[in-house]
Amino acid sequence: MFYYLFEFFEKQYNLTGASLFQYISFRASIAVVFSTSFSMLFGKKFIKFLKKKQIGENIRDLGLKGQIEKQGTPSMGGLIIIFGTLIPVFLLAKLDNIYIVLLISTVLWIGFIGWLDDYIKIFKKNKKGLKGKFKVFGQIILGAFVGTVLFFHPEVTLRTKAKSNISKIVTSGTTITNKVKASLTTIPLFKNNQFDYYNLIKWSGINRKYTWIIFIPIVIFIITAVSNGANLTDGIDGLAAGSSAIIVFVLAIFSFVSGNINFASYLNIMYIPNIGEIVVFISAFLGALIGFLWFNAYPAEIFMGDTGSLTIGAVISVISIIIRKELLIPILCGVFFIETLSVIFQVSYFKYSRSKTGVGKRIFKMAPLHHHYQKLGFHESKIVARFWILGIVLAVITIVTLKIR
Repeated sequence: MFYYLFEFFEKQYNLTGASLFQYISFRASIAVVFSTSFSMLFGKKFIKFLKKKQIGENIRDLGLKGQIEKQGTPSMGGLIIIFGTLIPVFLLAKLDNIYIVLLISTVLWIGFIGWLDDYIKIFKKNKKGLKGKFKVFGQIILGAFVGTVLFFHPEVTLRTKAKSNISKIVTSGTTITNKVKASLTTIPLFKNNQFDYYNLIKWSGINRKYTWIIFIPIVIFIITAVSNGANLTDGIDGLAAGSSAIIVFVLAIFSFVSGNINFASYLNIMYIPNIGEIVVFISAFLGALIGFLWFNAYPAEIFMGDTGSLTIGAVISVISIIIRKELLIPILCGVFFIETLSVIFQVSYFKYSRSKTGVGKRIFKMAPLHHHYQKLGFHESKIVARFWILGIVLAVITIVTLKIR
């Protein structure tokens, strides 16, 4: 809104300072400050409202220390993150940018699914919430939508080289020069690091224009996996929000350099026209996470619920796919990845050992992994701090991949 307003002022009245809103860096800075401030102010009022209405979380008894004290803590805090993100975006971003449209759609769709799950848990007193198959179905719909837009929309373009005089411009749905398509992505740590998803089905003789057959399912898998990974990580105060803030900060860096032809040329990475605009969205998202963390740090005054955790994971995955860094997710989102693997290993080994011996055995004392350390007697603040440190280390490694190839 402000972008278009000040653009009008600059063109019509030559207003001094109006051109500042043309700069992504300026709008991103305003977005993170506005989002953080709004989330903290709105969050305080929202928590008071929930407490007044006695809307609190029904804690499942897992036998964990300090668990009883959390009973009745307000949930649905993900709404703070959602509103704290969308309001600055509507005010400061270019709303006709296809990538901004994709991200807003992601927040609204997955946010609704998460809210519905929390609503059933809190107001219908059903601890199981929305059935898992409905959550996955919603994630599949989102993945299909995102994958289809990124593959077919004419505004989605890539350049395999940033220097305009030697670049091959790659447009979705259109074959240009050497028939490279917008199903390209980036392989970390390799010098010639562009990978075409068409190579996965090339052996079958399928025409290149049908690469969407493999591209869209991959997008669906990534969004579903990361969204559920963030959901599993949201188990103790501040863990999911803090870890996500670290991840989102790195994504802002990647988005900025990928959308700036000078930085992309210097780093010799894929240049994606018009992608820089999502830095404004990411900045607002980062500010919303920080503002929420103000209340969610130990001892938490509010939980994000599935409204927040599913949305966080979905947004992170969609941004990663948009900037063609989805293969870095196991590193960048390493905390989510480890938490998810701990659940998979725990359940798989339990079923395997039960089928062999009749008695199910466990690898960890409890899964996800953060509960294992709680069972070992670690205070949750120490667990969260160490997971944040791990997240920072993984974030640095991820950034370093820009130059190490």
